[in-house]
Amino acid sequence: MILRAAALVLLSWALPAWAVTCEDIRYQDNSYTICTVDAAKEELRLFLYNDGGAPYGHFNAVDRALQSDGETLSFGMNAGMYHEDRAPVGHYVENGKEVMRVIANPGPGNFGLLPNGILCLRPGRADVFETLDYVDQSPDCTFATQSGPMLVIDGNLHPRFLPDSTSRFIRNGVGTTADGSKAIFAISNNSVTFYEFGSLYRDHLKLPNALFFDGNISRLYAPDLNRDDFGFAVGPIIGTVETGN
Repeated sequence: MILRAAALVLLSWALPAWAVTCEDIRYQDNSYTICTVDAAKEELRLFLYNDGGAPYGHFNAVDRALQSDGETLSFGMNAGMYHEDRAPVGHYVENGKEVMRVIANPGPGNFGLLPNGILCLRPGRADVFETLDYVDQSPDCTFATQSGPMLVIDGNLHPRFLPDSTSRFIRNGVGTTADGSKAIFAISNNSVTFYEFGSLYRDHLKLPNALFFDGNISRLYAPDLNRDDFGFAVGPIIGTVETGN
């Protein structure tokens, strides 16, 4: 028994202690993976281009770049819509530098299904803003990414979401608590409607604001679940950074 306990202790030392909590859940007959980030304690960043100006595209490329600085990617998710060259469709800020301006007007596709929104990361907090509210408040974001549509706006589902919709896709997104202390990321493990996905955030996670990131290209990197989704290269990536793992 003593030898077995010692072996377990050694194993726990050998494994990285990921600070992000990810779990698989079922809600209304759909399967989701939920990852919770304590924005007050963990370092959330956005990643788009490497030092050479090329898009990262994949989680492993981000992780390799971080490891060269003694850091590790402990969680990752695609974080907003992008063009064929991986450039963001909407507003994008990285390390305080604006790469793309705010797009506030309606347009084609899910991004232009207003209201859309912006995830804003500031020291110690993360907030999802409806786009016009973001423009009015003009928060000083260290990182920001725009996508759409909003899933939940001030506790209400997006007005265009229909309970009887037949449009089903894998979907991913993010919601934030009212005090900005936590960011809750979700990806569906089966095809869901916007109404079902929004309901997850409003009724199950009970978050006041939530933002859709994307559909079929949705990807998740969650080492604690041994999950590293792979596929076509993506645009903006959001992730938590750990030092010393």
